[in-house]
Amino acid sequence: MPCVMVMRVSFQIKLFISLVAFFSVLFVLLGSYYYVDVGRQLYQEMSTRAKIQSEEIALIPNLRKEVEEKDIKAIHHFMQQIAAHSDASFIVIGDNQGQHLFHSVFADRTGTTLVGGDNEEVLRGKSITTIRNGGLGISLRSKTPIFNDVGRVVGIVSVGYLTSYLDTITVNKVVNILIAALLLLIALFIFSWFFTRSIKKQIFSLEPREIGLLVRQQKAMMESIYEGVIAVDRDLRIEVINQAARTLLGLSQPARALRGQLISEVITPVPFFTPRTMLLKDTHDEICRFNDLTVIASRVRIMLEDSLQGWVITFRDRNEIDSLSAQLSQVKRYVDNLCIMRHEQLNRMATLSGLLHMGRYKEAIDFIQAQSEHAQELLDFISSHFSSPTLCGLLLGKSVRAREKGVEINFDPACRMDKAFTPLLEAELISIIGNLLDNAIEATQRAPLPHDPIEVLIKLNERELIIEVADRGVGIKPAIRESIFERGITTKTRGDHGIGLYLIESYVTQADGYIEVADNTPRGAIFSLFIPATGTARRPAQELEDIDYAT
Repeated sequence: MPCVMVMRVSFQIKLFISLVAFFSVLFVLLGSYYYVDVGRQLYQEMSTRAKIQSEEIALIPNLRKEVEEKDIKAIHHFMQQIAAHSDASFIVIGDNQGQHLFHSVFADRTGTTLVGGDNEEVLRGKSITTIRNGGLGISLRSKTPIFNDVGRVVGIVSVGYLTSYLDTITVNKVVNILIAALLLLIALFIFSWFFTRSIKKQIFSLEPREIGLLVRQQKAMMESIYEGVIAVDRDLRIEVINQAARTLLGLSQPARALRGQLISEVITPVPFFTPRTMLLKDTHDEICRFNDLTVIASRVRIMLEDSLQGWVITFRDRNEIDSLSAQLSQVKRYVDNLCIMRHEQLNRMATLSGLLHMGRYKEAIDFIQAQSEHAQELLDFISSHFSSPTLCGLLLGKSVRAREKGVEINFDPACRMDKAFTPLLEAELISIIGNLLDNAIEATQRAPLPHDPIEVLIKLNERELIIEVADRGVGIKPAIRESIFERGITTKTRGDHGIGLYLIESYVTQADGYIEVADNTPRGAIFSLFIPATGTARRPAQELEDIDYAT
């Protein structure tokens, strides 16, 4: 079986040939139309000119008199002058019998019959314009009757233009146009070649088939990505948004309806999307708030030949990412608290056992009462001032742990939080308070003995939530005061730290709150958090049924 070689023509060649063929056909059609239109206009113009000339000649008094008298010699002398100044192919004067009195081309036709067969209407006093085959050939001619003083037709004036003459004029005009069109066509050929090269360069020398394959691959990839993906142009208008992004953001519109919208119309404006911030640098794993969802987002610029084309934003639900981490952290806290409480109870039992062995029963009873009263007092205070069981557990655990480390936590009598605080998720609230207490305990431990107690105020009123933690520890070094809330910055001397204050600042900022940091007297630091109570409840976005997306 013979092998057949199939030659694939590149996209550039195909596009160039298509453009050339298109423009060639276009110019042929336009040239044909122009030729017909020019011919029609020329015939109209010449018929009007012939009519005007014949009417003007027919009105000359001397000629009227000479035609009535059939003075051939005078007519010939007079008309020779007129014919010399006219552009007409011929001028003919006839009498009322249809006989030649004058012919501007053939003088010997005097006395012969006019040719054409269109004289009857003229002799009845009507001017006409016709195309007839006359003595010189086919011509466009206008005939006008010559009247005497009493209004009787005494002759005919015929002014005509040969059609061959008119066609020559038309062809000359069309040829000039065609020459200009040819030059333009050559220029278009050159333009088409460079235009196709430019298109080829812009599509990275890919063939349409390859581009189609890439588009299908992109669709498959976008559909398989669990993270939300949004691509915006340099004007911050959405170009691509996948189903995961729409699901996370709680958007019900189809992707094609979102395409072209400003990102600020889809996601409530946040610093993450400010043009100044986006132009400054790319960012990865930044905690921010998209609508009612806390996410971990990344932003990367799209550059093409050192020119900014837009950005690709990827994000995922922070709650989902942190859910396992939060669970593990809670378990760890509970385990730590249990260990501390077990260790503390063992110490107490050892003390009690020693007192009993020594027979000091009164001291043992007093010791039991003192320990019970203190624990019960703390439990009663926390349970009566805070409604959240999780928060109560956290505060009890931190108090026991601090006491184990030789640090006391004193709660301000004004503490009260008897309802849920909707602008923050409970896990976020626990993280904020827990990190503040851990930092205060650690700073107090590093201070010289004796350790002063940590003062805590947690108060929710109608306007805001106030959280204040004051310690008399080592304080904050001036060198890191301005950057204390940045990731990786810490006042601690050991352990894997540098994230606690960063998380606190992120949560507070997302809830439209703010943080004040001040020096305590005589030493230490005071962290004051103010979060407005005007936010809406935080909850994960609902699943959407529409799975369409823009590509």
